[in-house]
Amino acid sequence: MLRAAEAVSHGAITIVNAMATGRGAALGVGLQTRATVTVTNRSGVFIARNLSDPQENSTLVKAAARTVFTHFRLDRRFGAIIETDSNIPIAVGLKSSSAASNAVALASIHALGRRASDVEVVRLGVRASFAAGVTLTGAFDDACACYFGGVVVTDNVRRRILKRFRPKGDLRVLIYVPNTKRYTRDIDPVSFKSIKPFIQAANRSALKGDYLNSMTFNGLIYSLALGYDTRATTMALDAGAVAAGLTGKGPAVAAVVSEPKKENVRTAWRRLKGQVIETSFNLRKATARGLSR
Repeated sequence: MLRAAEAVSHGAITIVNAMATGRGAALGVGLQTRATVTVTNRSGVFIARNLSDPQENSTLVKAAARTVFTHFRLDRRFGAIIETDSNIPIAVGLKSSSAASNAVALASIHALGRRASDVEVVRLGVRASFAAGVTLTGAFDDACACYFGGVVVTDNVRRRILKRFRPKGDLRVLIYVPNTKRYTRDIDPVSFKSIKPFIQAANRSALKGDYLNSMTFNGLIYSLALGYDTRATTMALDAGAVAAGLTGKGPAVAAVVSEPKKENVRTAWRRLKGQVIETSFNLRKATARGLSR
C-alpha cells in the first residue's frame, strides 16, 4: 500500500447534454482538478479539504473516496484525508464534479495500491456522484471527457462509450462565466420532455462527427428549456466562433474559436457581467502518482 497518492483530471464542456435523453457528448478542456488522498488507520472516517474553495460542500469528494474503499472492501479497515485543488469554477456547467470524482477515485486507488481499468475508475466516480446527489444522469459523458480528453459520445444509462473523436484544427476555447451558480439539485428534469426529439437529433449528429454544430444546437435548445438568455451564444457566433453554446446546466457558455477570431469573441463578451476564461482542448488522460508521506 502506498498510503498517499495524487491524481489529476481535467475539465470539459458540453457537446450534447444527456439530461433529456440519457445519451450525451462532451469535450475535454485544459482546466483541471488535482486530488491528494492519504490513507489513515481511522476506519470509515473520510475528511475532505477543498484548498481552492474551502466553503464548498465536500460530500462528493468524501463519497468518491468511500466508494473506492468500499469497492475494494477496505472501508472497515482504513479511512482517508482528501485534499482537492482546482481551477474549474463550481456549479456553472464546467464538469467540476466529474473532474473531482475522477481525480479522487484515481488517487484513492493508487493510494491503496490497487488497480482498476480506466473505465472502471470513471464508473466508480459516477457511482459516487449518484451517492452525493450531484447528477441526474450519472454524467458518464462528462466523466469520460474529463478522464480521457477529446470528444466522447456516451450512453449514460448503460455507461458505455459509443464513440471517441480527436478534435481537429488549431482552435481555442473561450468560456463566459456569469456571476451566478446553478446546482443540479435545482433542476427539474420534467422540463426536458418536450426537447427530447431535438436532443436526439443533436446526438445523432455528434455520433457522425459533427460535434461543433451539435454543440451549438444543443446549447440553444437547453438555454430555452432552462430559461437562459441566449445573448452570450449569439454574440460569440456573430463574432466568429465556429461553435458556441450553454455548457451543462449552465449558466456558463463555451465558444470554440479560431485564433484570429479569439479577441473578437472576448471583446463581445466584455459587455456581459462575469469573467471570461481562455483554455484549450485537452487530449491527455487523467494521471496519478504515488507520494512519499
